[in-house]
Amino acid sequence: MRRRLINSTLAVVLVVIAVFGVSLVIVETRTISSSAQENVNSEALRLVSVIDSRMLANETVGPSALSEQVGPQRYARVDIPGRDAIELGTRPDGSVIRGTAIGERGESVLVEESRSTVTREVGRTLLIIGAVALLAIVSAVLLAVRQANKLASPLTDLAETAERLGSGDPRPRHKRYGVHELDRVADVLDSSAERIGRMLTAERRLAADASHQLRTPLTALSMRLEEIALTDDLDTVKEEATIALTQVERLTDVVERLLTNSRDPRIGSAVVFDLDEVVKQQLEEWRPAYRSAGRAIVRSGKQGLRAVGTPGAVAQVLAALIENSLMHGGGTVAVRTRVTGNQTVVEVTDEGPGVPPDLGARIFERTISGRNSTGIGLAVARDLAEADGGRLEMLQQQPAVFALFLSRVARGPREQEPTIR
Repeated sequence: MRRRLINSTLAVVLVVIAVFGVSLVIVETRTISSSAQENVNSEALRLVSVIDSRMLANETVGPSALSEQVGPQRYARVDIPGRDAIELGTRPDGSVIRGTAIGERGESVLVEESRSTVTREVGRTLLIIGAVALLAIVSAVLLAVRQANKLASPLTDLAETAERLGSGDPRPRHKRYGVHELDRVADVLDSSAERIGRMLTAERRLAADASHQLRTPLTALSMRLEEIALTDDLDTVKEEATIALTQVERLTDVVERLLTNSRDPRIGSAVVFDLDEVVKQQLEEWRPAYRSAGRAIVRSGKQGLRAVGTPGAVAQVLAALIENSLMHGGGTVAVRTRVTGNQTVVEVTDEGPGVPPDLGARIFERTISGRNSTGIGLAVARDLAEADGGRLEMLQQQPAVFALFLSRVARGPREQEPTIR
């Protein structure tokens, strides 16, 4: 591309020089020739005027008196009636420029000048024009090289950016070149890089959320299948199989919710649901894991509460809080339901050391964890709660108390006073 830009610029300059240079040479040659002819004619007239003046004053008209009136490179011949011709200077050889004039007393003057003087003047003019043309060509080449570099380098940069973008590096460069068209291309590439970066981030986030949210139902399902494998009691097998089928349904709900959020996170499916069923389901799922760890999980608070949300999402939030207490807490875990204003609250607390002070303000950020865990459980839980119009907060650090706030449905006859079990 650089070579094409240089060649095209040089071609344009050469065409301009050829057109205007030839025209200028023709005009200057004619101007110089006309000027030389006018000078010779003017000198002939001036010489006739001098002769007329001297003859009128009865002064001598001779070579000595007229020699100073003729230029050094010119020849003059004066013819006066009744007298010998007077010659001044050396007659030039070859082609000459000739000028004549006739005086009032019949005298005539012939002035000649060699055309070589005109040729030399034309040669000097051509030399100057050639030097200017050469300077113009050199300047054009330098300018063409500069412009070629100015245009080619950004294009090379843009090609590298596009190649880097295609290889999976979506970082925008935010580099501009001062050329509107190239800057426009750079804007488009940066916008594409940002969009691709957001898409990759969303895909990675979806993969992380999927792996985390699917782990709990799969773990619970695995425990139920182990119970089935270890028992010979048909009733126990049926009970565990029914619970396992419930786990499969939850697993399907999680997958569908993940797919829905990946397409459009604004799409929700909040309904009025029975909070008791969700809490009971979670306690049944997690009791085997707590028994294996030598710990207990209990429920207290109001019953018969109804809330607005997505049952599957609420179940995932509670599962994340209960799992968090199992991994990072200690002692008995208590799940308490209560009412505050127009909201239904589910609190999860334990008897462990609580949340470290340095993590308190950042506990819901992704990758933030007090131990060697993924650090995305509470972040995903908060996102799920907010997607249903609720919120997830940490009410107390030591011991840790997490609360899920959901919109409450008006009090019904099923609501009962606090019980503990």
